[in-house]
Amino acid sequence: MGRKMEGLMKAAVMTGIRKMEIQKVPIPKTRENEVLINVKHIGICGSDIHYYEFGNIGDYVIDSPFILGHEASGIIVEVGEKVTDLEVGDQVAIEPGVPCGTCDYCREGRYNLCPDIKFLATPPISGVFQEYIAFPAEMVYNLPNNMDTIEGAMLEPLNCGLYAAAHLSKIKIGQTALVLGCGCIGLLLINSLQAQGISDIYAVDVVSSRIKKAESLGVKAVWDSRSIDVVEKIKEVTGGKGADVVFETAGNKVTTQQSVHAVARGGKIVITGMVAEAEIPMDIVGLVCKEAEIHTQFRYKNLYPTAIKLVSEGKIDVKKVISHQCTLEEVPQIFEKCINNKAEVIKAVVAL
Repeated sequence: MGRKMEGLMKAAVMTGIRKMEIQKVPIPKTRENEVLINVKHIGICGSDIHYYEFGNIGDYVIDSPFILGHEASGIIVEVGEKVTDLEVGDQVAIEPGVPCGTCDYCREGRYNLCPDIKFLATPPISGVFQEYIAFPAEMVYNLPNNMDTIEGAMLEPLNCGLYAAAHLSKIKIGQTALVLGCGCIGLLLINSLQAQGISDIYAVDVVSSRIKKAESLGVKAVWDSRSIDVVEKIKEVTGGKGADVVFETAGNKVTTQQSVHAVARGGKIVITGMVAEAEIPMDIVGLVCKEAEIHTQFRYKNLYPTAIKLVSEGKIDVKKVISHQCTLEEVPQIFEKCINNKAEVIKAVVAL
């Protein structure tokens, strides 16, 4: 059971657009099916930055003091009375979405599409930039002894890349992949492709630090689209064919439109990035003439055990993606840095 935690804890609370304060808030009480986790590391996601900068993502609006953050890992300090497979002292990672478990999507195993899913840091569900969190044990995963909580926090974005690479794309060894965007998700997607034995990987970005990071992963080539026509270049290296699979990870209108022209006949486009524009004109005729397929992605499902296995076996090094670390007290400053120095920050992780 562990000792009952009571009192106050520190939390980074968003109090308005581009306003964040370190406050004292109550330590959450643990329900019978939950564990209380002393949070040790939290990744800062692009969605956190977007909420902080604009106050909303689509119809999800922050209209009162709110705690962001959903990529978390830590150590269990308290166990609910109905929890049997986790113990105090366990080092764990949190899968941040809790589905209803009873809708058609959940019953089919597609719980990422559950309309009633409660996802951390998605209004009205508060997030995890705080010292402790009580969370349902069914969505908490034990980490092997050879993994740490930094890697545990990085499992959430890894799942995004892994879902696109291993499940949605159906890419085969020998096929060519083009990754449009070398931010955190793009880089982890490249790692996921490599873990499957895919070697013909080309990547694109406009930020020099991200280009260098992608180059360090050992892809075939990384192109700066400010100076190179990406569509012509991918056709050049594939004998005029184009990429068998194009992954759009930048969440950008231009790259989304570009994917149609870069994909091969009979190929596939996987839209992983969350594009800000609600409507984007695309060359549908060009897509139809290629009989190419577009597959969109919403989060991930059923992948935490696989991600843990890949990291623990050394097949994916998630720490390579991290560019910045900070304390909980420094969260307001790192959020501003993520906005003002986008070219510098690839992935920031908070250490408690």
